[in-house]
Amino acid sequence: MSTAIASAPLQKTLSAGSFFGAIQKRSEQSSAIFTELSHTAPRKLPEHSHELSFFALILHGRYGERFGREQKQFSPFTVMFRPSGIAHQDEIGPHGVHFFEVELRPAWQICLADCSGNLHAPLNDDRGGQLLWLLFQLYEVSLGGSHPEPLCVESLLSEIVGHAARLPLESGKQAPRWLLRTIDQLRAEHCRKLTLGQLSQEAGVHSVHLSRVFRRFTGCGIGEYIHRLRIRTACELLSTTELTLADISFATGFADQSHFTRAFRRITRMTPRKFSAGFLSLVEPRVPINGKRGLI
Repeated sequence: MSTAIASAPLQKTLSAGSFFGAIQKRSEQSSAIFTELSHTAPRKLPEHSHELSFFALILHGRYGERFGREQKQFSPFTVMFRPSGIAHQDEIGPHGVHFFEVELRPAWQICLADCSGNLHAPLNDDRGGQLLWLLFQLYEVSLGGSHPEPLCVESLLSEIVGHAARLPLESGKQAPRWLLRTIDQLRAEHCRKLTLGQLSQEAGVHSVHLSRVFRRFTGCGIGEYIHRLRIRTACELLSTTELTLADISFATGFADQSHFTRAFRRITRMTPRKFSAGFLSLVEPRVPINGKRGLI
């Protein structure tokens, strides 16, 4: 941690990945650091700044913040963005507070500069806007499982930073042709390990622009769209083959069986086993492949 000059009050600069409070979980991916942390008791934190720009999502509790001439009070389900280097002082509420924090490495600032954007201005979302729900999805994807999928993480981050940078969106009512090409590519190759860089290169547009326009015209993010396609393919395999769940997980592009099962349950509201035992009892028997029988 760095300190101010001797004649001035001490001010901490928190390095990447560092926060006041107890760290519950932390991971790093796609040039971002994801941290879940909590304060269990009320306290006033020292004035400080952060080395990296960051988003903060309040999951529980209340806290106050003072930076510059502004003083604000924040409640649960509020999102804040703060650029790096801004000095501020926080006060934890009477029942503590629980945060999800996303710090951005400089690579994201460089990425935004390519499409004439920047992250120089603070931002608050306390009205349940799109930024809140994007952060919730990122929280689930980045810290909710053991194998966060890079394309899901990076596409959500692209949407989030594009929103914070206030980048303009396509103004037309019809989907651009490059987006239709991207959708065709996802339908054909959704079981492959695709990257956002590959998709944006094929489309001929910036990755941040691709992610935001994709949601505008499809109603979901790229990662969610791919998961739905993969689960549809998995349902077809469950209904027509005797492949094991592990084989189906691998065939449809998931990291492992547990990742596949979580995605299947989230989208269909049932486990693969329940789908196989219940729904498929109403249709014709499956055809064995390579002598394999049953699900394991």
